[in-house]
Amino acid sequence: MRSIGAKVLLVTMSMSGVLGVNAPWSARAASMPGSAVNQTKVNDRDLKAFVNAYVEYQRIKRRYETRIRALKDESAKRKLEQEGNQKVRYALERQGLTPQHYNELFTAVNGDPQLRRRALDLIQAERQNS
Repeated sequence: MRSIGAKVLLVTMSMSGVLGVNAPWSARAASMPGSAVNQTKVNDRDLKAFVNAYVEYQRIKRRYETRIRALKDESAKRKLEQEGNQKVRYALERQGLTPQHYNELFTAVNGDPQLRRRALDLIQAERQNS
């Protein structure tokens, strides 16, 4: 199960936005080789904030993704995407994260196997507690 979780962590947040194209962050931009964000040091507080935001993102994504796919009207889809993206922004704010800092943490977590394992363990614990 842990290897599946690692793949999910790597792939899920690389989507453009929560549910559509109006991304509150861009994992692709943060993962550029040689980028300064690859050097981010992650303390325990930042890791916990990242984990909480990630778990909330997953909840929001599950709630909205199916509903959006079921819609035929593009305007209604965009409206629902915007609503979901706003909820993600609020989730980041509640954790004291900006989209840029979240991206930096995301890149750091995915670039360090030990940190990724710690994050996945925390994610699993957070999901069980919710």
